[in-house]
Amino acid sequence: MNVLAVLQWRQLYDQLSSSLFQWRLLDVFCAVVLGFLLFSRVNEQRTLWLLRGYLFLVFLAWFVQWSETLPLTSTFIDALVLACSLSLAILWQGELRRLMELLGTGKLAVLLGNPQSRLRTTASTVAQLTDAAGRLSKSRRGALIVVDLGSDLRPEDFLNPGITIDAQLSKELLLNLFAADTPLHDGAVVIKGNRIISAGVILPLSRQGVSRYGTRHLAALGITERFDRCICVVISEESGTLSLANQGKLERPITSSRLQDLLTELIAASVSSAAVKAPSPRSVKQGTQEFRP
Repeated sequence: MNVLAVLQWRQLYDQLSSSLFQWRLLDVFCAVVLGFLLFSRVNEQRTLWLLRGYLFLVFLAWFVQWSETLPLTSTFIDALVLACSLSLAILWQGELRRLMELLGTGKLAVLLGNPQSRLRTTASTVAQLTDAAGRLSKSRRGALIVVDLGSDLRPEDFLNPGITIDAQLSKELLLNLFAADTPLHDGAVVIKGNRIISAGVILPLSRQGVSRYGTRHLAALGITERFDRCICVVISEESGTLSLANQGKLERPITSSRLQDLLTELIAASVSSAAVKAPSPRSVKQGTQEFRP
């Protein structure tokens, strides 16, 4: 009788162990899928570094808790993970809000789809932008132009989303938007591909060089610090100086021809990066030619 009971308990233990092993495999599989989705949706290099560091802390906390031999260390790491979670919630409030909106509206196709938007920036677009910037510089009209090269900028990424334009890019429209004594001339214009998305946008300011630069230059540095795949053209209202902000760095002063060369080079680099990440070819047409790295 005792032998039969032992065999039954042994059989039950084996079943539980097998079930527990299967659940652990499922747990690991789900964690890997979630990690893959997170990394595939991140485009910015700085954000990727933060995410890697945070996931390393989470893995370390899990490992220490699993070992059950270092309770004090486990408590310390848990507190560190909590503090980092609160910090990331503040830093990524726009992204988290976007994620909750997608989940709440059931737009899982957007959440699981390809994060890289197709670039259609043509040589004509670069020429229109360069020509408009040159004219604004000569007339000493202040301007701030954000060119989205794949960061997928959304209204929640700005302090004020401004007014939706959604019109074909042209130098005449840019000159009108930055005309003096108009409601939108103090804000930024956001360009994606060959279209003007919005105007009168208020950008987050950078904390670097507060004593050296004006508000427009600080705004250009601020948005390019947060998003690697966007650039910002700045025209000083006082001197008419042309500047270009990229990845939190400002190149100034530059000429119109230098601006055109920089725009062409950065667009080609952005297309090359998108082509490496995505299986389908991504190129920027230049008339009958194409920008290729």
